[in-house]
Amino acid sequence: MTGLETRSVSRDSLFLLANVRVEQASDHSRVRVRNLSDGGMMGEGTMRVKRGNRVEVELRNIGKIGGSVAWVQDQRFGIAFDEEVDSQLARKPSDGVNDDAPSTSSTSYAHRAPPTPEPRRLRKV
Repeated sequence: MTGLETRSVSRDSLFLLANVRVEQASDHSRVRVRNLSDGGMMGEGTMRVKRGNRVEVELRNIGKIGGSVAWVQDQRFGIAFDEEVDSQLARKPSDGVNDDAPSTSSTSYAHRAPPTPEPRRLRKV
């Protein structure tokens, strides 16, 4: 690995827990958040997700945010948030007051995962 940073968005390496629920599922899974940026996160856990799955992530001091699974490798996966969040809020200790308050955010187009391809448009190789 070179010392050259190729990412266009800074991210925080940290260790915290988040609840992730795959859309249309009734229960959530607890996952470890390994990296967090304003536009997405890398999670690690035993939950089964596929690239393109729509998810809802609940982060400390931020609340619930929608997104899509951008990549999956072993037990790690990347989630691209639908809207940018203030990732620094997750680092702050939770005061326990107003934990469900909505966060201020704006739509992020730079981190959106591509749509899942339609099966009829796929070609066998």
